[in-house]
Amino acid sequence: MKQKCRLRKIIIAAILFIAAYFVPDFPEMRFAMFAAAYLLVGLEIIQKALRNIFHGQVFDENFLMSVATLGAFALGDYAEGVAVMLFYQVGEYFQSYAVAKSRKSIAGLMDIRPDYANIKKGGKIIKASPEEVIAGDVIVIRPGEKIPLDGTVTDGTSLIDTSAITGESLPREVGEGDEVISGCINLNGVIEVAVSRTYGESTVVKILDLVENASSQKAKVERFITRFARWYTPVVVIAAVAIAFLPPLLFAGETFRDWIYRALTFLVISCPCALVISVPLSFFGGIGAASRQGILVKGSNYLQALAETEIVVFDKTGTLTKGSFSVVKVEGCGLPAPQVLELAAYAGAHSSHPVSQSVRRAYGKEIDNSQIADFKEFPGRGVSARVNGIEVSLGNARLMEQIKADAYKGKLPGTILNLAVDGKFSGWIQIADEVKSDALQAVKELKAAAVRQIVMLTGDNKTAGQAVAEELGLDEVHCELLPAQKVEKMEQLLAEKSGQGKLVFVGDGINDAPVLARADIGIAMGGIGSDAAVEAADIVIMTDEPSKIAVAVRISRKTLRIVRQNIAFALGVKAIVLLLGVMGMATMWEAVFADVGVSVIAILNSLRALSIKK
Repeated sequence: MKQKCRLRKIIIAAILFIAAYFVPDFPEMRFAMFAAAYLLVGLEIIQKALRNIFHGQVFDENFLMSVATLGAFALGDYAEGVAVMLFYQVGEYFQSYAVAKSRKSIAGLMDIRPDYANIKKGGKIIKASPEEVIAGDVIVIRPGEKIPLDGTVTDGTSLIDTSAITGESLPREVGEGDEVISGCINLNGVIEVAVSRTYGESTVVKILDLVENASSQKAKVERFITRFARWYTPVVVIAAVAIAFLPPLLFAGETFRDWIYRALTFLVISCPCALVISVPLSFFGGIGAASRQGILVKGSNYLQALAETEIVVFDKTGTLTKGSFSVVKVEGCGLPAPQVLELAAYAGAHSSHPVSQSVRRAYGKEIDNSQIADFKEFPGRGVSARVNGIEVSLGNARLMEQIKADAYKGKLPGTILNLAVDGKFSGWIQIADEVKSDALQAVKELKAAAVRQIVMLTGDNKTAGQAVAEELGLDEVHCELLPAQKVEKMEQLLAEKSGQGKLVFVGDGINDAPVLARADIGIAMGGIGSDAAVEAADIVIMTDEPSKIAVAVRISRKTLRIVRQNIAFALGVKAIVLLLGVMGMATMWEAVFADVGVSVIAILNSLRALSIKK
């Protein structure tokens, strides 16, 4: 509504401005038309200037524009006075449009805020505010509804649209036992969810907080522009006063009218609008572009710092790897591999250990429990059971030693499960944490982005850590580290970087929080990862994809290029036109271009920060 009102004022003022030129024989009417046009577009600016003066903020762009245009009217240059205000308002309109456009990508996230939750109580469904739901309540989510709170599916299956949270375009299928996060949209089935967190602790609230507070953390260049404008404006006003009065007083033949006009032109040219508007707008656009990619940046200072990335340090489990066990290889010794896997699945059928669960997943068939007897579990070693009357033992080398059977002697990354049938070694299964599908792409793109060193710090054993490092082509790897030792290694790496370079740490677990906080920039992987990691991080990758780090670096560097272009362009044009203005070779019309024209061009350039090539 405010935008439409401003546009109407601009159009009416422009019509009056043009029409005034067609009544040259009626100077009073011409003045009235110019004055009406001026008040339409200039009254708001004058009111702002007066209001700011009473609040102690004298020297700002409103003050400069008011003094310059009222001075032009006093000198009888009505057309120029109106033109300055008219084009200034055009510039303001473009600025509002640009801000609205860049805000739209971030404001789109606000649509993830749920309106209500359907609580299931005593066979009835009650519609309530999400804030009223407590952990443990069961909520019902129908097709087309937003998931209001984080939780676990207890009944039903459905496809959910996670794009608002993760940026992932493909829907995800969920069923009983799967975790769902707030802010996603249920697409086709009715599901019941046991709530795991209250609304205040939910994913959707955390994301909204991150986005809403992002603009409060200013980049160095933004803080410089703010300080620059604070000192620059009073200096300009003093210089304008000197230009207006010193030459006529010091040099014979010089007139006050001529030099006051030059001083007013100088004031219009010197308005720092292009810098004050375009620099924050560029960073805002960069943050918006990142959010559309599922990358949440907590402030423009982190976006600027990311452009200077020199060293990237990764955690392994859950960051470069999936963080879940899976069967990598099955080998038989006297038995075929499929039979080894089948016997292993049956032997561990009653175990809740993640290793046994991964074997059952790899087997993929229904287990007939009637074939299993005498199940035993040996903590830290393995399991045994009688399967169809056969004694089957499954576990590590210590279990094999206990039953006096041979064991696999080689060295492979991950966990080796030995299988013994009736006390005789019969095969082995390799279980390892899988490398994420885009981890290699992430490393390649970071190296292509001129990142000098890519390092991995992990608490995992050397065999597993070095295997991942070799597969991905990392520059350095340090294994078997405790959280405190990770911080020590981080300190060493920080000492190795150059003065301007930045060190980025990427992790996902609670034990990563200390290093995330210590790094120049901490990046947390996964929107539903550790709360402590997300809290300590400066940037959150909602999609859980390491390749998005290179995307974030590209966005930050593009944003910084646009900021530098705007600063160079604005200062360069202003310097030239200011010099021409003082020499009497630039009129108010050139001043309008140096102020409003430069602002509009800088704003339009800033909008490029919103887009990023995939």
